[in-house]
Amino acid sequence: MTTKPKAQKFRIRRGSSTANAAATSSDPTLDTAAPTSPSAQGHSQGVGGAMSGTVDSANTVTAETDIDAIRQEGLTGRQLRMARRVAQKSGFAVTSDFDAVRQLRQHGIDPFQRANVLELVTPDDGQTNVAAGQMRAATAKVPADQARVQLPQTVQRKTSLPSTQLGPGENPAERRASEIGRIQRDIAKRRRRNIASLIGRLAMFVLLPTIAAGFYFFTIATPMYGTKSEFIIQQAESQGGGGLGSLFQGTGLATQTDSTTVQSFMTSREAFLRLDEEHGFTEHFSNPDIDAIQRLDEDATREAAYAMFQDLVKIGLDPAEGILKMEVIAADPVKSQDFSDALIRYAEEQVDQLTQRVREDQMSGARANFELAQQRRQTALTELITIQQETETGPVGAEQAALQQRITTLQVELDQEQLNLAGFAGVRRPNEAQVRATENSIAQIENQIALLRSQMSSEGSLTTNDARLRVAEENYAFEVLNVQTAQSTLSTAEIEANRQVRYLSVSVAPIAPDEPTYPRSFENTLLAFLIFSGIYLMISLTASILREQVSA
Repeated sequence: MTTKPKAQKFRIRRGSSTANAAATSSDPTLDTAAPTSPSAQGHSQGVGGAMSGTVDSANTVTAETDIDAIRQEGLTGRQLRMARRVAQKSGFAVTSDFDAVRQLRQHGIDPFQRANVLELVTPDDGQTNVAAGQMRAATAKVPADQARVQLPQTVQRKTSLPSTQLGPGENPAERRASEIGRIQRDIAKRRRRNIASLIGRLAMFVLLPTIAAGFYFFTIATPMYGTKSEFIIQQAESQGGGGLGSLFQGTGLATQTDSTTVQSFMTSREAFLRLDEEHGFTEHFSNPDIDAIQRLDEDATREAAYAMFQDLVKIGLDPAEGILKMEVIAADPVKSQDFSDALIRYAEEQVDQLTQRVREDQMSGARANFELAQQRRQTALTELITIQQETETGPVGAEQAALQQRITTLQVELDQEQLNLAGFAGVRRPNEAQVRATENSIAQIENQIALLRSQMSSEGSLTTNDARLRVAEENYAFEVLNVQTAQSTLSTAEIEANRQVRYLSVSVAPIAPDEPTYPRSFENTLLAFLIFSGIYLMISLTASILREQVSA
């Protein structure tokens, strides 16, 4: 990279006096009365007439240099527009925004002062011109040593660009190489400083907390023993072989709801309170031998103990197979196994209670119907026996039996007389007296039989007792059938109740380990490192974004 050396600026205008007049009219501050030397004029008009024009004066060149210096100050567009408006209000003829700043500074006016800016919003142009004239008059009256400085303070910016001023006998290439080396060293120094700052922040916010966590896990943490067990909730198989109900029989889908219910129960406050009351869960974890982080305070609340219970009793459910996997952590392996056995026993009781009400409702209804049917059958049997006894052995039964016997005897005599009458009919000359006597005897016997039968009909005892006996027999048969139906219903209800039975089958029995299961020092330390790194990364990204937004 090369830079051009500074040189005095001269501008040659190709026009004649018209161009000079235009330049003079455009910039009233230029010294237009300065005469041009004859030699310069002759030089510009000489050389065979190849070039004609005039050379600008020193004031013109100074104005150009001042404008270039103002450009290097890095003024904003708003400041330049404000300077141009102040210059126009003050009555200066300017050619550009930088020229406005230059002319205002030459007259001792600060274009960025608040008082000058407020003058731009005056409503009357006449008043504005008057105020501008007064301001210029006041500026002219104040001596130079007593006038208040109104010029803006120029900020000196340090630049690392190579200088354009070369010493005597200095090689530009070597100077450029030295400047580039200095810039590279500065960049490397800044990079090393940033890396050192990053390493310090990482050490403070990531490494030191990770080392502290590793020291705790490897040295201070009390060993814990985890007892694992697995069990499944099963349902009694159906005695029938068909139907969609037997499609999922024996699978985890059949008892998934029960498994979820048992999982919730084993981590509930009810199970915790019962375990604490029977096996001293809180007392065990309040032992002073346990480190302060994992130990319960002696005056710990029930909620704090329950929170620790939820952390140390881990129960998972496999939804595909319906297997419940439990791990109970304690500071003593024997206690860990005792806690596991107690929780499994609580789960068995809970499983038994899940369908106990349904089974009791089914059995109670069927049993009540069966008992009622038996009572009604016994009542029908008693009524039948009573009617039978009244018909056969009672006083009404004896009278009817006597009438029936007399009717039977008279019927035999009637048959005998009718046979005798028929024998007389076979004789050629029967005895009329005997025939008449036989006919009279037959008539009397028939009258007697009709009389006895009328007596039986008038009393109605025989017919009524027979009807009652038949009704009683039918009622008894009907009640016997009801008893059989109720008994069949009771048997069906017993089968359905047995199908509703749930029982807990332990596939992996809880056995206490002989070595500590927790803490897993290396895994926990690595996890702590990842957590602290993530927190630091998130905070640093947030801070960078906020810094960028604020600086923008």
